[in-house]
Amino acid sequence: MDPTNKPRGPSPHYSLYQREIFKKGGETGELPSFSVHPDELVESTKKKLNDRGYFYANSNAGLGWTDRANREAFYRWRIIPRMLVDTNTRDLTTVLFGHRIPAPILFAPIGINKLYSPKGELVPAKIAGELGLPYCLSTAASQSIEDVAAANDEGASVKNESNSVHSYNGPNGGNAKSPRFFQLYMGHDDEITVNLLERAWKSGFDACMLTVDTWQLGWRPTDINIANYIFYYPPGTVGNELGASDSVFMKKHDEDLKADSGKWIDSNVWHGKAHTWEKMPWLIEKWKRISGGRPFLIKGIQSAEDALKALEVGCEGIVVTNHAGRQVDGAVGSLEMLPEIVEAVGDKMTIIFDSGIRTGSDVFKAIALGAHAIMIGRLYVWGMSHEGEAGCRHVIKSLLADLDITMTVAGYQSLTKDVFRNPKALKYNPHGVYPRGEHARL
Repeated sequence: MDPTNKPRGPSPHYSLYQREIFKKGGETGELPSFSVHPDELVESTKKKLNDRGYFYANSNAGLGWTDRANREAFYRWRIIPRMLVDTNTRDLTTVLFGHRIPAPILFAPIGINKLYSPKGELVPAKIAGELGLPYCLSTAASQSIEDVAAANDEGASVKNESNSVHSYNGPNGGNAKSPRFFQLYMGHDDEITVNLLERAWKSGFDACMLTVDTWQLGWRPTDINIANYIFYYPPGTVGNELGASDSVFMKKHDEDLKADSGKWIDSNVWHGKAHTWEKMPWLIEKWKRISGGRPFLIKGIQSAEDALKALEVGCEGIVVTNHAGRQVDGAVGSLEMLPEIVEAVGDKMTIIFDSGIRTGSDVFKAIALGAHAIMIGRLYVWGMSHEGEAGCRHVIKSLLADLDITMTVAGYQSLTKDVFRNPKALKYNPHGVYPRGEHARL
């Protein structure tokens, strides 16, 4: 791991982050303050947060079988390593909606980030900017659209010294600035919806991602046990910041908020009244008009039929996800459905994969099965729960290093050329059960 003999390639040598940690430990005795092993990380997060914060991040629908299905699906696909391949430089870059990004990893939209750090969404937005990775902002955020955009810009302007070795310089083939996605929970007041889209576009969010699997929260017993719905708790501000900063919503509901602190979340986010495919052409047309034609995606696709329907109504992309197992208990794992969806629409639209990603090998597998990029959520929440910006940065840089090293030792030089949609990179094993807890570390 001699950094002086590593030629410059398309991607940063993310693997050197492992060496940096080893050197600090060997020379000064400085060790990471928490483990990034996913099983250990989720356990230590429980010690860092109160019950509301911990269970909001980790609650699943019902018995948690869909969350387990997500991990089991990854367990059944096995990487086939190749030997004597020149992987002295790796190419993890990809072009996403006209933006060349250094790795196909997006920060998923997660609400109420103030449960995990006082700065809330400003933390992951800044880290995403530092690393050049796309950030997705939730409508259930605990910071305003404008403030999150400013934090993302701040991160992009920071010269992170720990990333200075062979840093990414934006090779040709796309706009080197990472895109920002606005994740929309659409209520039934079209005026408020349009205003949210206009605010997002003005703040530099140049792709719209509509979530369609969560008009209402799934049945999550570990949240039920402690009545874990922070929007209703006094003083009624955390989680309502996007509404409180929206001029149209406040003009209509300022008085209502005095009697009902949950008015924003109940009427515009998890309102319990589902939309249908018939509404999609209207919404897509509004976004296209506001943004000058920028991409529109639907998040929550779990079947080839729905993927084809999304293509038919005019979506440029979809997010294959089951909301990390938080909505329908006993549902299919997202990775189980990815091959069918890729076969149906993979040549016609951009496919982003979400749900169950924990490691660099997981990223590799999703790309090999046809995803153009992946999203991570719980990982960065767990990181910021430990040390805010430093914790979030550590987890994401560890994931990037894990992916980079996996490419190196498995013998694959380029994600897009050698791994993407490559059936020879994986072998399916239908046998065995994904181990949990202590057994996973044996």
